[in-house]
Amino acid sequence: MALVKCQSLNEIPMTATNHMDTSVQHVDIAIVGGAMAGATLALALARLSLSAARPLSIALIEAHLPDKQHPGFDARSIAIAHGSIFELSRLGLWPKLAHLGTAIENIHVSDRGHFGMTELNAAQFHLDALGQVVELERVGQVLFNELNKSEVKLYCPAKLAQVEPAVEGHTLVLDTGKRLKAKLVVAADGLQSKVRSSFDLPVTQVAFEQTAIIANIQTDKPHQHLAYERFTQTGPLALLPMADSQGKPRLSLVWALDDARAKQMQTAPKAEFLAALQQAFGYRAGTFIDVSARHAYPLNLSYMPRPIHHRCVFIGNAAQTLHPIAGQGFNLGLRDVVSLLEVLKTALDQGDDIGSAAVTHAYLNAREHDRNSTIRNIEFLVRGFSNQYWPMALGRNLGLRLLSWFPPLKTPVAQKAMGWK
Repeated sequence: MALVKCQSLNEIPMTATNHMDTSVQHVDIAIVGGAMAGATLALALARLSLSAARPLSIALIEAHLPDKQHPGFDARSIAIAHGSIFELSRLGLWPKLAHLGTAIENIHVSDRGHFGMTELNAAQFHLDALGQVVELERVGQVLFNELNKSEVKLYCPAKLAQVEPAVEGHTLVLDTGKRLKAKLVVAADGLQSKVRSSFDLPVTQVAFEQTAIIANIQTDKPHQHLAYERFTQTGPLALLPMADSQGKPRLSLVWALDDARAKQMQTAPKAEFLAALQQAFGYRAGTFIDVSARHAYPLNLSYMPRPIHHRCVFIGNAAQTLHPIAGQGFNLGLRDVVSLLEVLKTALDQGDDIGSAAVTHAYLNAREHDRNSTIRNIEFLVRGFSNQYWPMALGRNLGLRLLSWFPPLKTPVAQKAMGWK
C-alpha cells in the first residue's frame, strides 16, 4: 500500500519576511491526536455532520505522518472485539478496514504450570468470529486516506504548542503558527497528553513494574484463527493470529516480563529469544521459527478520574491507558468515541452549544460505569494472574476450570472479551 502523506488543508500563508499568519480560524470541534481514537472520531463526526441539523466544522491536529515512525500506527497489532466491529460498521468505517482483518475464532486461556484452562469459541455464541486482528500501520494508512477525502480540516504534521483557555472556546496554538479556536476540544493525544498537561489536570497512575515485548512470530504450522492468553510467573503472554506473510504463518506476540528480563529479551540473539519464548509458552501453537524486530513498552495503568474539563473531553489513551492483558485498550477507547457521538448528536438535534457544561457532563456520565468497571477488572486480572501465592493461584485455576465445566458461565466473560457493554 502506498504511503499516505497528510495534507494540511489550511496552509500557513508566509510573507516575504517569513512572518507567520496569526489570524484565528474558528471551528466547532478540534481533535488533538490522530491515532486510532482521534482519527476514528474525526471520520465519524464528518459522517454525522452530513445528516446533522447543522453542519460541523472539524479540525484534526496530528503530530506525525502515518508511517512506520508514527507511535500510534507502528508495528503492533491489536484485536478489535466483535462489539467494536459492530460499532465501526455502524459508523461506516469497518467496510474500509475489513480486508485488513484476521479473524479470531477461538481464544485459549491457560495458566502456566497449573491445571486451569478454558476456551472461548465463536461458534458457541453463533458468531463467525470473536474479533479481528489488524496491523496498526496498515490501519493508519487507510484511515488517513479516508481523512484526506473527507471534509475534516487536517493539520499534519503539526504539534499543539499551547492552549489559550477562554470561556466561550479554547484557542489552540500549533507549532506551525496556526491558531484554531474551538467550541469543543477533544483530547485524543495519548498517555502524555499535551492538552491534559496544559490544563494541569490530575491523572492516577499504577506501575505494574512490567514491560511488554511486542513482535511478530513465525511458526511452523497454521494458527487456525486461534488466539492464546497464557498467564506466566512474569505476567501474561498473548499470541494473536495474523495474516500470513509470504506464505508463512504468523502470530502477534505481547509478552509481559519484569523490566530487567524484558531488557534482556529485547536484545537477546534471535535463537535465544525464540527458545525462551518457547519455554514460556509451550508448543500448543507449534514451533517458533522466526521473530521480527522487537519493541518494548512499559506497562502501567493510567487514568483520569474525570476525563472532562471546561469545553474539553478526553478519549482513548488520553483518558485511560490500560495494561494489554485483555486487549481492551482500543475497544474501550472506541466506546468513548461512540458515547461522545451520541451526546453530540443529541446536542445538535436540540440546537445546544456543543461545548457546554451540559454536554461535557453528559459525556462524563455516559462513560463512568463502563470506564470504572473495565479499569477495575484490568487491575484485578494483572494482580490476580501475576500472583503466585498458592490460594490465589488455586482460586484462579478453579475459576478457569469452572468456565470449562459449566459453559453458561462463559457468557459474561465472552461478552467482556467481545467488547459488549
